[in-house]
Amino acid sequence: MVIQKGELLMHKYTYTQPLSLETTPITFVYNEEGIAVYKFQRHYSNGIKRFVDKAMDFRYFLRYDIYNLEDQPIFTCKKVSKKGRVYYEAFDYLQQEKYIVAYDKWKELVPDLMITNGNFQIDILKEIEDWSRFIYNDKEIARWKADVEGEFFIQLEIEEDSPIQDAGFFIGICQCVLFIGG
Repeated sequence: MVIQKGELLMHKYTYTQPLSLETTPITFVYNEEGIAVYKFQRHYSNGIKRFVDKAMDFRYFLRYDIYNLEDQPIFTCKKVSKKGRVYYEAFDYLQQEKYIVAYDKWKELVPDLMITNGNFQIDILKEIEDWSRFIYNDKEIARWKADVEGEFFIQLEIEEDSPIQDAGFFIGICQCVLFIGG
């Protein structure tokens, strides 16, 4: 089932996450028909990073790897802190494309973000308790929301005319930037 919004179709994905940031299970992402289409996991390259991250409230060494169901990596997003500046680096293995996700309007209580690869820009209008929206050329192309229902129940919707249709792109960025943030 594809959700229709206005005249355009919208692809819908869902998954659940534990309430604790300390747990790092393999998480399956399901499409509109309830079929698993992706999986992802928070990644630590070694135990020392995991230990230090625990002391830093699980927000310092932040990396999510997204895989297809054959365990092939399709997307990675990680937090980078350099010279007091925080941003995220994302890599699309399928397109061999690198993206930078950076905060915009730092002086706001909930700052917006932007995604760029140097050729185009997508803005993320971040919301705490409502849909965070991805905007490209002044049009919403995707949205993401996390509701608490015993665990976090997470919804991702991608417009049919979005220039990026790979849900792995949005999942990786949303897990780092919107789910954990910092």
